[in-house]
Amino acid sequence: MASTPSNMTSSAASQSQPVSFRTETQFPLPSQKFMIPTSWKRYQLSQLINKALSLEKPVPFDFLVRGELLHTTLSEWCAENGVGEEETLEIEYIESVMPPQKMSDFPHEDWVSSVSCQAPGYFFTASYDGQIRVFDYSKQLIASSAAHAAPITSLCFVSSPKEGEVSSSYTIATASQDLTAQLTEITLDPTPSTSRASATLHLHTSTVSSISANSSGSHLLTSSWDGLIGLWDTTVPQSDEVPEAVVNERDRERRKRRKVDGEGQGARPRRKAPLLVLKSHVGRVSKVVWAPGTTTAKAGKAYSCGFDSTVRMWDTEYGVCEHTINASEKPFLDLTTTQDGSSILAVSSDRTMSLYDQRLSTSGSLSSAAAATFIHPALPSSVCASQANAHQVVTGAYDGVVRVWDLRSVKGAMASFKAWDGGKKVLSVDWRRGVVGVGGEGGLEVWKVGEEKDS
Repeated sequence: MASTPSNMTSSAASQSQPVSFRTETQFPLPSQKFMIPTSWKRYQLSQLINKALSLEKPVPFDFLVRGELLHTTLSEWCAENGVGEEETLEIEYIESVMPPQKMSDFPHEDWVSSVSCQAPGYFFTASYDGQIRVFDYSKQLIASSAAHAAPITSLCFVSSPKEGEVSSSYTIATASQDLTAQLTEITLDPTPSTSRASATLHLHTSTVSSISANSSGSHLLTSSWDGLIGLWDTTVPQSDEVPEAVVNERDRERRKRRKVDGEGQGARPRRKAPLLVLKSHVGRVSKVVWAPGTTTAKAGKAYSCGFDSTVRMWDTEYGVCEHTINASEKPFLDLTTTQDGSSILAVSSDRTMSLYDQRLSTSGSLSSAAAATFIHPALPSSVCASQANAHQVVTGAYDGVVRVWDLRSVKGAMASFKAWDGGKKVLSVDWRRGVVGVGGEGGLEVWKVGEEKDS
């Protein structure tokens, strides 16, 4: 059994606790036990790990004891949890999340409902005024496109450069309260930027709540308050697949003349119909996402959640619901998967975030029991998983607070910060390359959270 380094042991410490350490980080210790003064807290333990590893550059660590972040002394934790002096504690150490730092803000004329940090060098936002906006890192507005006549609810990339590549052309998909979704081509260079709506997606009879593209950009999923989920390809048809609604006979004649004259044929977006309609929800569908790594609708999987207090897993090849998680009185508001695809996270109007671990599934079906539940002080509106760490997620809430969670610790967030100094609702969050974009009533704010790395 190893003792602690003599120059780090507090002379005031009269008691010690046997401790063994483990980690999933790149900084493992040899398997051994340490006698740790029970007066120690996180800071002294982090010093010990750094000294034992002889790290040239100090790395701050946090410590998990039985699924709980250590915020007190060891003696206080042991007393609270009934652990005796002779019992060996297994403590897991993880890299700390440094205090979030605000980088910049981008005021908007209306609420920002969706934000993306996916394109290197740019931030994309979708707003209640129906506009898609693109900002560069120097806060300049690079592009603005009037995509919808009603508030946009969701934005995603259909085509974008791979990590490390540079591009000036993007295909963006948006969903809206105007009952449609849309594909928009945006070119940022050469300046001035240009945008063109290439196709509109027609199925839903109520607000289209979300839109999601698979990893190859070949297919889309839309969810709606009408209870339906639409599956679409992203090709632009030569002619309309869905006819325009006729309001009256005069409107019919006008459209006939326009068709004969060829008016606007090159510029008008084509009207697309879905490939499949996925039916199973019995209430509003709030979010639908593809399973990570899905490149085609064939043999693909997707997840959705809704106001009917269910999370559903879909086979997108046949359009059938393979499994349903039923949660009593938990209308779900948003959903995501961890970057490795092992777990599903859904936030609910009961102020919780539920973790459903697919590794606990049987016969390929999801377990209906949440593997962990995380309590929010306020209504959570959005959730996004880290692309760099399979254990970390970020949530936004109606109290204006953004919280960073480690999924191994259920008793509180690792870090938090107030967007727009609090008091304004957070509606959307995105976390990539150590940057969190926060959209909501105050526009867009950008914060540095974690390391500048991506998967």
